[in-house]
Amino acid sequence: MDSISFFRNAIVSILVFVLLHTPCEAQLSPSFYSSTCPNALRIIRTSIRQAVSRERRMAASLIRLHFHDCFVQGCDASILLDETPSIESEKTAFPNVNSVRGYEVIEAAKREVERKCLGVVSCADILAVAARDASAAVGGPSWTVNLGRRDSTTASRSVANTDLPGPFSDLGTLISAFANKGLSARDMVALSGAHTIGQAQCFLFRRRIYSNGTDIDAGFASTRRRRCPTNSGDNNLAALDLVTPNSFDNNYFKNLMQRKGLLQSDQVLFGGGSTDSIVSEYSRNPRTFLSDFGNAMIKMGDIEPLTGQNGIIRRICSAIN
Repeated sequence: MDSISFFRNAIVSILVFVLLHTPCEAQLSPSFYSSTCPNALRIIRTSIRQAVSRERRMAASLIRLHFHDCFVQGCDASILLDETPSIESEKTAFPNVNSVRGYEVIEAAKREVERKCLGVVSCADILAVAARDASAAVGGPSWTVNLGRRDSTTASRSVANTDLPGPFSDLGTLISAFANKGLSARDMVALSGAHTIGQAQCFLFRRRIYSNGTDIDAGFASTRRRRCPTNSGDNNLAALDLVTPNSFDNNYFKNLMQRKGLLQSDQVLFGGGSTDSIVSEYSRNPRTFLSDFGNAMIKMGDIEPLTGQNGIIRRICSAIN
């Protein structure tokens, strides 16, 4: 073999190695459907806006649905799968059961997309786009969504039970849970700011409002007790942000600085720990929060996607084809 052939073969081998070992995230692109389904984003946006206009709380639910999907097996729409003899649905995991909402909204958006582009757009991508459009629909930030995810054929209730941070988590647990997904403490605080909208059930914050602790404002606790008795009303709802519950703003962080976080996992972000300075910054600079939130959502949306020949494109989001 002459020297030119040797170097040519060597270069080819290097290129093949690079292609085979390039992370799958690199295949995601905002223009993934530009030729195969150019109207996909418009169709999804219209469907999500209609859902949020019917019930403003749905915006928070859709953002949370995307979050709970990405933290289990990556952003693969596994959370949407129903129980079957071979699938243990994540819908019945403790963090999700009787709590996570919006499944029917994603299915409706999927149906609309399928009418125009049969078998092209994944449920995982619809989830990611829906979260962005839900935020924008209530005055929150928008961001560029990378596309090209494919849908899983499996789900994991056990991983949902272990990897999703809970409402009683302490700061260290929260930081670790997000770090395990490649997200920083700053990302975690920014994403927690989604609690500027939405509601929580009484049983999730009852312990906190009756604790008489030094980390909760007494007047705030008294107000919350009216709708959350000690021995009943488990499913009674309370706004996560008492001040502007229907607006995507930075009041959530101002509340934390006044010891008015509803969930324990909210208040630990401002309680003498390492994230106090981030909360303080976001309380003063709403633009910084909104920008960081969008960037953190992009990072979260890129967690372990299925791309290329991995996964499938489901025809309906709740079942395998």
